[in-house]
Amino acid sequence: MNINMDYLMTRITDFSVTYGTKIIVAIILWFVGLWLVKLISRAFDRILKKSKTDISLRPFLNGIVNISLKILLGISIFSTLGIKMTSFVAILGAGGLSIGMALSGTMQNFAGGVMILIFKPFKVGDVIDAQGYFGSVSEIQIFNTILKTPDNKTIIIPNGGLSTSSMTNFSTEEKRRVDWTVGVAYGTDLDKAKEILIKLCENDNRILKNPEIFIAVAELADSSVNFALRVWVKASDYWGVFFDMNENIYKAFEKEGINIPFPQMDVHLDALDKNDER
Repeated sequence: MNINMDYLMTRITDFSVTYGTKIIVAIILWFVGLWLVKLISRAFDRILKKSKTDISLRPFLNGIVNISLKILLGISIFSTLGIKMTSFVAILGAGGLSIGMALSGTMQNFAGGVMILIFKPFKVGDVIDAQGYFGSVSEIQIFNTILKTPDNKTIIIPNGGLSTSSMTNFSTEEKRRVDWTVGVAYGTDLDKAKEILIKLCENDNRILKNPEIFIAVAELADSSVNFALRVWVKASDYWGVFFDMNENIYKAFEKEGINIPFPQMDVHLDALDKNDER
């Protein structure tokens, strides 16, 4: 019994000396490694900023570097613990198919992020309408794109679907056309209404002279004569011009006595002949 206990204590001591030291070293390596990964990632980010790398690429490249460094750190820790990498690679290979199936969506998002950064259908700062969401692109990450909506909501869209579906980019062109449909009542002096609209456009310095202002009678509707008014502005001025012109048109028409009609129904009652009364 004493011999067995001595043997057991010897084995425990040998194990503690052999593997205990490795475990302690691995733990130290883990914390030091994470600190170094963070330090290198920050340094890499500063290098990207100094080299004036496209702001759309920075989060993506930082993510790639961060993940790569952590993978190297993991391999180093496994080696420190005495785990043979050939066995580790064999285990990964055996489970590769199942892992690949489980992460198929994630890999699709990663591939989508790469495609977005290569073909650049949009960049950070662009205003887009995609996947049913409208907003400004604040960040393009490895797997997702982050949008900020006009009411300051954060929308996270997976890159996989974003890279393969249709989208509208409102920021690719310097100029945009602003369209209005302006209705006036039947019987209105159309030349006068047209003159007012043109004058309002000419008095707004944000509206470009070239291409020139377009105005024409677009429709004889049920209760109004509708003008199509189209002007060109800088993309950054689009909403300001759109909202301001709506207000200016209303005030100018009211001042000049021009009615802007609204849907209504006239009901006429005919007096019944006394002989028809029941």
